[in-house]
Amino acid sequence: MDSTIVLILLQDGVLNGAIYALLGLALVLVFVVTRVIFIPQGEFVAFGALTLAFLVDGRMPGTVPMLLILGLLVFLVELRAAWRSGQWNGMARTAGWTIGLPVVLYLLSPYVVGKETSLWVSVLFSLALVVPMGPMLYRLVYQPVAEASVLVLLIISVALHFAMTGLALAFFGAEGWRTPPFVEGQVDMGPVTWSAQTFFVLGTCAALIFALWVFFGKTLYGRALRATAVNRRGARLVGISTNMSGSLTFTLAAAIGALSGMLIAPVTTIYYDTGFLIGLKGFVAAIFGGLISYPITAIGAMGVGVLESFSSFWASAYKEVIVFTLIIPVLLWRSFGSTHIDDEE
Repeated sequence: MDSTIVLILLQDGVLNGAIYALLGLALVLVFVVTRVIFIPQGEFVAFGALTLAFLVDGRMPGTVPMLLILGLLVFLVELRAAWRSGQWNGMARTAGWTIGLPVVLYLLSPYVVGKETSLWVSVLFSLALVVPMGPMLYRLVYQPVAEASVLVLLIISVALHFAMTGLALAFFGAEGWRTPPFVEGQVDMGPVTWSAQTFFVLGTCAALIFALWVFFGKTLYGRALRATAVNRRGARLVGISTNMSGSLTFTLAAAIGALSGMLIAPVTTIYYDTGFLIGLKGFVAAIFGGLISYPITAIGAMGVGVLESFSSFWASAYKEVIVFTLIIPVLLWRSFGSTHIDDEE
């Protein structure tokens, strides 16, 4: 192995590590706020990439009818809750984002679907289709059992993962897809040629991480999420709605997952179940940070990406085994300094 090969492998490792960092940060965010180990995070990667691929190819994506179905289910659940409590305040807003938004997107979809549509318009429309699924799934699946134990929430996440994988197969099919690169061209850096797409992905990931830092440090809603993460009971006592926190958290997680899928779709063929393995590698990075530390999670994600890249060169048949085996020494290392903390009642 010479220096050129090392630099090429580092390029691939850093590119993959940036994506894993985003997914790892989303997993940490969801866990610290809601105590949910969000295994279906990878499904949003597949949904985002496949939705964009279908739009670019001139085909109607399955997320259009899927969003209509989810929105109708959420509206019926909210209508039943308002009927039982007798409190109808907020039903107009609920109808707007559960019924109005999916219907508007459904009516606009024939004008967006097409090979002549700008790639950036397709990206924005794909995000508009996929991101609302995050809070909808939270309302349908997790909010009714928000006070359950972490183990119960984990089991529910596993079930939701299988359900979303089946829906992806039904709505998108088993065929793999790629999308056009966001930027064309190459950059020569010494003996290695870097694609402009790589720099675009790295720059986008850095911008997203910076935006999250600003959101959590400078905005009211971000501080509310931080307060909920520190102490759920204390947050409720000072008037912070844990339901609002959970819904906002799942919105951010869906946005990060969908955008991550769109970033890797030009360089990796995406299938209906591709997101699961990508999400698991983000989970390995989150384990580095103990599901609580964002900086350590980002560093761990870079390590996972570089390890995967070099493993694919030395032992391509075992690269997944090597990456996932890494979780064992990490768990042992973290167990030495951990203390048992009972869940909140």
